[in-house]
Amino acid sequence: MSGFCGLNIKLGIYGESHGKSIGILLDGLPPGLALDLEKITLEMGRRAPGKNILSTARKETDAFEIQSGFFNGYTTGTPLCAVIKNSDQHSKDYSILADKMRPGHADYAGYVRYQGFNDYRGGGQFSGRLTAPLVFAGAIAKQALAQYGIVIGAHILSIADLQEAGFSPMGVADDLLADIAAKSFPVADDVIGQKMQERIVAAKAELNSVGGVIETIVQHMPAGIGAPYFDSLESRLSQALFSVPAVKAVEFGDGFALTAKTGAETNDELHYVDGRVVGYTNHNGGITGGITNGMPVLFRVGIKPTPSISREQRTVSLKEKQDTTLTIVGRHDPCIVQRAVPVIEAVTAWTMWDLLIEAKKWER
Repeated sequence: MSGFCGLNIKLGIYGESHGKSIGILLDGLPPGLALDLEKITLEMGRRAPGKNILSTARKETDAFEIQSGFFNGYTTGTPLCAVIKNSDQHSKDYSILADKMRPGHADYAGYVRYQGFNDYRGGGQFSGRLTAPLVFAGAIAKQALAQYGIVIGAHILSIADLQEAGFSPMGVADDLLADIAAKSFPVADDVIGQKMQERIVAAKAELNSVGGVIETIVQHMPAGIGAPYFDSLESRLSQALFSVPAVKAVEFGDGFALTAKTGAETNDELHYVDGRVVGYTNHNGGITGGITNGMPVLFRVGIKPTPSISREQRTVSLKEKQDTTLTIVGRHDPCIVQRAVPVIEAVTAWTMWDLLIEAKKWER
């Protein structure tokens, strides 16, 4: 398992879905960074399961305990370790999965990769449970970015075939992002949001699941962040985003729609506004040459339908080496999009902060 990432601040996660705990180690945090623990708790609560019929019935508070690197309200500059206890596992629901592989899950790929020694309960290290430590790290990064006036927000753009209006690529009100983040179902349009929720409930009643798209915007990010080729902002963000379970697509700016247009239509022409160079448009999502250009960074991620559904599905028995069927039991989300929103914000914040620190090394 590759559980570490980061250029300047190393982030490491550990644990399995049904282990005693999951957690995170942050190495390289600057000393003297004030942390508001209540804000971190609020971010953790946005992702936590078991709050309504739209998510799994597994009840985890995602309460964290900081073990080191934090004293008298400030980071000390030494590695910060935080532990999140697992308290509501139903491991017996997964005993059959030692032999029968769940379609759409990492069961078979993980079995081969780890030679059958992987913890299969609840998906083990492949579980979305391990996104809780990512939200913890992102909550710290958000507080650090706020010192520079940088704001990150996201919303559910679509569930199945239902879609609300996207963010303006030229930017939105910071208050709107705060209002969306405060909602249990983070959309801008509550009328369409209600229809989305009804679609999720209907899928659950049909023993099925649905996916969707999350749109994220980073506002007030200075130009010059990121570096070609392998540390381009798209490269680093994509790596972080694809590390979130169930993310199957990433699109920056107008994305694939750019391919059907001309350069004259998609080049973001420039002008001065109050001494700043800005674009008349923002088709490229605030990134050119892998580097921020001062416009809002805008991208979308595609979240696949939850693979755990309660219908009978075709699979294989590794023990018998033959085809068989499987009906998954246990507690599962009929849609994980709404709980993934704070996770996408978190890995975005962490990546932006890490690259911002890298860029500041070059300042004179």
